[in-house]
Amino acid sequence: MSQEPKVVDLDREAVKEGLHSGTLVLIDVREPHEFAAGHIPGAVSHPLSSFDPAALPEGKRIVFSCAAGVRSVRAIEFAQAAGRDIREHYKGGFKDWAAAGEPVE
Repeated sequence: MSQEPKVVDLDREAVKEGLHSGTLVLIDVREPHEFAAGHIPGAVSHPLSSFDPAALPEGKRIVFSCAAGVRSVRAIEFAQAAGRDIREHYKGGFKDWAAAGEPVE
């Protein structure tokens, strides 16, 4: 029986604070065309379709983000299955960010 992944939902303010203070790395797991069409400033593209937990930076607080918070949970599952202690994601994702009028690159 597999364990449920440990998932911590972060809201927009928590993500903004972490990006501003440099305490987190926002990993965007949307596909490259989605990332290219617009992403949260400072986010790093790691598409879920070619996701490799070993390629994620070590020693950093990693937070996953996607369009609306579904693929980011899958990324947490993949990372935990690979032995990485990563559990945070931006629950609202890019849609929440853009809808709030936050800056987009």
